Amino acid sequence: MSSIRILIADDHAIVRSGLRQILSDSPDLVVTGEAENGVEAMHKLRDGSFDLVLMDVSMPDRNGIDTLKLVRKEYPKLPVLVLSMHPEEQYAIRALKAGASGYLTKQSAPEQLVTAIRQVASGKKYVSPSLAMELANAIIDDDERPPHEKLSDREYQTLVMISSGKTLTQIGEELNLSVKTVSVYRARLLEKMRMKNNAELTHYGLKHKLVD
Repeated sequence: MSSIRILIADDHAIVRSGLRQILSDSPDLVVTGEAENGVEAMHKLRDGSFDLVLMDVSMPDRNGIDTLKLVRKEYPKLPVLVLSMHPEEQYAIRALKAGASGYLTKQSAPEQLVTAIRQVASGKKYVSPSLAMELANAIIDDDERPPHEKLSDREYQTLVMISSGKTLTQIGEELNLSVKTVSVYRARLLEKMRMKNNAELTHYGLKHKLVD
């Protein structure tokens, strides 16, 4: 059996070490590269040879969704399995739409991770049963979808961060954007959500469990 060469992209060294340890128990899974942010991940991909990328959604410099889109553009056939601390209902469908081959939460069992990697590396998609239900519900008419599902990725990220109590300055620093740009996203999402202020956005975010 040929080995599956894996690049792990996660900004936490402990998480990368833990993943490497889990995968070391499977002879066919070999971690051949690590990156702590999206920019480094792209450098590693351009310099090395990998069969699969195991990527976190929340990373500094360039977040996972943006990096995922870039990977899809430069390496359209390279499978990307997103592994995130965020619940499936927050980012899974967006990750899959951006080109992910699968989505797992970090609370998943190690054997589930190994199964997902092998499945995605073979060219298939991987979703959990609960996510499969979410995807089925996402196919319903656009008018029936909740307002936050109609936001762009950046608008959605801004909504989640405002709901978690972050200021526009903090959001700008985390997303590597100017405060002015973040303000534009906030104005757009207020208009789309038909809301007037951050308090209403926060209430909505908490009600729909968009914050951890």
